[in-house]
Amino acid sequence: MSKRLCAGLIAGTLMLSAGGFAPLAAQEIPNDFTAIVREKIPAVVAITTKQIIQDQATLGDFLSPFGSPGLGPAQPQVREALGSGFVISPEGYIVTNNHVVADAGEIHVVFSDKETLPAQLVGRDPATDLAVLKIDPRSNMTTTAWGDSDAVQPGAWTIAIGSPFGLGGTVTVGVLSARSRDINAGPYDDFLQTDASINRGNSGGPLFNARGEVIGVNTAIVSPTGGSIGIGFAVPSRTARNVVDQLIRTGRIERGFIGVRLQEITPSMPRRLEYPAARERWSPRSNPAVRQSRQAYGRET
Repeated sequence: MSKRLCAGLIAGTLMLSAGGFAPLAAQEIPNDFTAIVREKIPAVVAITTKQIIQDQATLGDFLSPFGSPGLGPAQPQVREALGSGFVISPEGYIVTNNHVVADAGEIHVVFSDKETLPAQLVGRDPATDLAVLKIDPRSNMTTTAWGDSDAVQPGAWTIAIGSPFGLGGTVTVGVLSARSRDINAGPYDDFLQTDASINRGNSGGPLFNARGEVIGVNTAIVSPTGGSIGIGFAVPSRTARNVVDQLIRTGRIERGFIGVRLQEITPSMPRRLEYPAARERWSPRSNPAVRQSRQAYGRET
């Protein structure tokens, strides 16, 4: 295999130039997935974004030392990107990846019936690569339900639906390959690994279990070429659900911290803190190392 094999976020953003659940029992596995797909595809959307890129300089800036126009002022460029997402509530909240919508000036969602609606960014969390969008609710809008990623074991069926390369409503099926994968993507690496085919444009789409519940948000792949080789990663629903709920409530993520740090105890600290045990430890009479140190500097008393 090529040594250039690398793991990365599905730059996924396809750049264009213009409560708990019990694990599934064997008898619950369907003969095919047509019913699940037919039910859930209306809840999965394609996400298109536009970003205005302002060039910092042009060739004319370097060829015109006396302020003449040269080749003219820099012209803004429009960069378009494509990803996936899924509706989680009748109020119009949609989950996707942060890298799909980061720095976007315009965001639109495209449903399976080709209706396109503008979306607003509710909040995003770069640390887990998750974001929440909001659209005006449609009548009888299909939604998804969260599943329990902790209940899914390696070997269980997984179903990915998204818009790889702009091909909306694409369904791929595989199994859960592993859990708790660390791919060095950030401080909260704990990915589900699946061999369901995931490609550019699948970013932000749902990973379903055999019940049709969302157990993950497709986020990254390992590939030497940028195409699927059957190693894809999804943010587990355990993480995604908590982040999404907080983004909807507050628009941002607040994480707690202990507020404790470690520091080596010096001879002067026990005296300042009036800590008898430590004071005895640092006493020249009871600690030969301290006595020798003080003798070396002429401070023995």
